[in-house]
Amino acid sequence: MVEPDGKAFRDAMRAFVGNCSVITVGDGDEASGLVVTSAISLSADSPLLLACVNRSASSHPLLERYGRFGWSSLGAAHQAVAERFSGFGGVKGTDRYGGAEWDTAVTGAKLLRGAPTAFDCTLEEMIDRATHSIVIGRVRAIRTTPGAGALIYWNGGFRALEG
Repeated sequence: MVEPDGKAFRDAMRAFVGNCSVITVGDGDEASGLVVTSAISLSADSPLLLACVNRSASSHPLLERYGRFGWSSLGAAHQAVAERFSGFGGVKGTDRYGGAEWDTAVTGAKLLRGAPTAFDCTLEEMIDRATHSIVIGRVRAIRTTPGAGALIYWNGGFRALEG
């Protein structure tokens, strides 16, 4: 057995298969976002989603300030989107939106065109625990794209699953 320090815990968590989603937040020069693998359903009635966001992420204060966000699951063809929103190559802020098509949702949030599923959310609550906030979003609108497959994160890398 290994002592559960931060590194051992992070390494162990890589053994979990995580669905990849992009959370988009902000407007104009403040538009940003991040990839999360912690996206899950919290409730179907009323529809609520939950994700854990590191409080040091540049998007964290924008979630509080704007009170709305887009939540797009990533499809098999979206590895480049995942890499940009993960900050590969130093990509930040509005530059993360490059190379993909985005639609403006009911609340004004950006949703990835062609995402397997995308949710337009308002911020219901943020609960701080240790290094992260549990972000709870109330779903205001839903869009789906059948056959888009999925992008997962496993063992330290992105992997495409065809639809």
